[in-house]
Amino acid sequence: MYAEPSPSWRKYEFDSVSGHDLSLVAAASPVRRDSARAVLRIDRLEKRYGVLEALAGVTFNLHQGEIFGLLGLNGAGKTTLISLLATERRPSGGDALLFGQSVRNQPRSVRQMIGVAPQKIALYPMLTAAENLRFFGRIYSIRRSALAGRVEELLHFIGLEDRANQRVATLSGGMQRRLNLALALVHRPKLILLDEPTAGVDPQSREQILRIVRGLRDSGNAILYTTHYMEEAEELCDRLGILSEGKLIAVGTLDALLSGNEFAEVIEVTGLPAEIDLAAIGALKGLCRVERFDGLLRLFVKRAADFLGPLQKLICRSEQVRLKIAPLSLEALFLHLTGRKLGAGMELRK
Repeated sequence: MYAEPSPSWRKYEFDSVSGHDLSLVAAASPVRRDSARAVLRIDRLEKRYGVLEALAGVTFNLHQGEIFGLLGLNGAGKTTLISLLATERRPSGGDALLFGQSVRNQPRSVRQMIGVAPQKIALYPMLTAAENLRFFGRIYSIRRSALAGRVEELLHFIGLEDRANQRVATLSGGMQRRLNLALALVHRPKLILLDEPTAGVDPQSREQILRIVRGLRDSGNAILYTTHYMEEAEELCDRLGILSEGKLIAVGTLDALLSGNEFAEVIEVTGLPAEIDLAAIGALKGLCRVERFDGLLRLFVKRAADFLGPLQKLICRSEQVRLKIAPLSLEALFLHLTGRKLGAGMELRK
């Protein structure tokens, strides 16, 4: 089943196309992200719905040639933040400046510089891939003389040049995801907002989309990227931000986030009988946090070797017990910071 694309995400009436000086598809010299300028400055951005605070004073910068990964459980505020930056909704407080233009006070100017690929695919199913791109190109006021070349360029960039005249309804889910991303690039935006662009696609399509996103980054574009996939965030994003209940609770590179904690390793024990007393484990030094649910015991510790002896005494009582030790991962850190368990009611996918 296909739904008509939401006009609120795509259909802005622009007077002119932004004069973006960084190619979105051609090879370019990589931008040094340690010295790149801030493209987007978010300052204490808030969004309230009555008594519900969907976004609470979020502050961070996004730089040229950077992929900033935004992580959070469903309802954490990721899509709310994207809708505010896209000027789809008005902030309740704070502001965000894109090249000095305010989302609160200059939304029309901001729209000209932003490309959004929403989580829900926004394509016309009965139009072909090329027709979709041409349609949105005309909405963005791209001149007809330039549009044909732009459509051809984007179809090649996303690997769909041989599907240009095929109706969207007959394309695979992965192809539709790639085309959905291409629509956000038609007008050469200066900031690209990608809301879970790999959701629901097969591994091959996911890698194709990640390759496209890397190419955009390496051409100097600023990208805000939301995802539920921890391994995707680890390998793709230059910096990460973790949202929890509308608050940005951590920001930094992966290495900085992992090294800035009191624990360095995670021990997981499965198959322990529910009646086993864990008091001896809880009294050990170097234990930072304990989680126990559904037959799983997870220990966040400074040094796993200090726990092997006491754990062996527990493990030897049951043949079904299994033990796993791993360095601190982004997933484990995410669970620790958000105070959530990987279990029922949590939609954290790998």
